[in-house]
Amino acid sequence: MNERNLNMQKIINREVPPPPIAKLIGAELLQIEEGKAVFELECNTEKHANPMGTIHGGILCDLADMAMGVAFSSLLEMNESFTTVELKINYLKPIWNEKITAKGEVIKKGKTIGLIKCDVFDESGSLVAHALSTCMVLRGEKSVGR
Repeated sequence: MNERNLNMQKIINREVPPPPIAKLIGAELLQIEEGKAVFELECNTEKHANPMGTIHGGILCDLADMAMGVAFSSLLEMNESFTTVELKINYLKPIWNEKITAKGEVIKKGKTIGLIKCDVFDESGSLVAHALSTCMVLRGEKSVGR
């Protein structure tokens, strides 16, 4: 396991706090491997609902984005960072008050561009959403502060 993944493992072990966005929506990093990450979120309509009363699509997208970002970052060198250049998500069914799981996986990592996917499942294992992201590796001064 590389140093970046060891740092993520510290979040899983609760040795260091999660990033602010994860705390804000209540997402929890469960697992990290080379090119893979799993997040979980206990959805709550009191906190995460849209005007129709279902879980807001942005919450599902945030969770998928976290899983894809951590999966991609697990393959980067310590002097590299990345930025998302494109993200697409398909919503397949509504969610209310239940736990969902986002499984991010790198499909291909090139020298500069990576393609990452994420499937979001409900408690019964039914596919809720499918996301796809393109990320760009940043090096040198561009990677500072990211």
